[in-house]
Amino acid sequence: MRQPVSVGRLSVAMGLSCLLALAACGKGPSDAEVQRAIKDVNVIDESNLSDIMLTVGDPNEAVAYFARSSQQNPDRIDLKRGLAKSLVRANKPTEGAATWTQVLTMPGATPEDRLGLVDALIRTNNWPRAEAELNLIPPTYETFERYRLEAMVADSKKNWKKADSFYEVATGLTTKPAGVLNNWGFSKLSRGDYPGAEKLFGEALTYEPTLFTAKNNLVLARGAQRKYDMPVVDMTQSERAQLLYTLALTAIKKGDIAVGKGLLQDAIDTSPQHFEAATRSLAALDGQG
Repeated sequence: MRQPVSVGRLSVAMGLSCLLALAACGKGPSDAEVQRAIKDVNVIDESNLSDIMLTVGDPNEAVAYFARSSQQNPDRIDLKRGLAKSLVRANKPTEGAATWTQVLTMPGATPEDRLGLVDALIRTNNWPRAEAELNLIPPTYETFERYRLEAMVADSKKNWKKADSFYEVATGLTTKPAGVLNNWGFSKLSRGDYPGAEKLFGEALTYEPTLFTAKNNLVLARGAQRKYDMPVVDMTQSERAQLLYTLALTAIKKGDIAVGKGLLQDAIDTSPQHFEAATRSLAALDGQG
């Protein structure tokens, strides 16, 4: 199947063809001009590969690619930036934070790069430095990512009023708010506002019905209110079994042992394969009885 060619690549390729045609006619571009055109084509190819590595590529392969490329081209901020992003994607946030710190010393560094550092720092639980880095970003720089991270830092300090304000702004700055709504809901859950958490998890699922984390959190919020019926959301059979298990554990934690045992049995019966954790939990409860 013939692959589409980007306009940028096509124009450079055409330019290169013209240069080579002129050279063949003796009207000649210099060797330097030909080499420069070839270099332009290579840069576009590198850019396409970088985009692939940052999205669909294996994170560890991306780390290796960007580490090698940035070592060969130490002045290329885009490659160093790609390395930082890949390290975080590969669950190496400490190394990612160190690389983002290097990015910020390079010409062309942006507030978005500092947000990348803040994100990596949060993943390492370095909340004080994350807050300090956020404070270095001009207040006029208002993006979804900035407010998402501001909300998380406010959460870490239990500054609920500020956290709610930041979450609300972040939600309004994206067309895909499921993740931030889930985070906001978990914030409400952690402070004991179970009805508020339930509402936010439900809202997250209207934007992304397959987000299992939000489904699980929704069940936790409902269970904390002793709502032991399953919520009306899309779920697979395996997901239903897992959610029943979560609800069962919540009921048991609340002291509703009989309800918990019934939910554990439902989880075992629903699961399309042997549910070891639920079976073990039910056996333990029966042993106590």
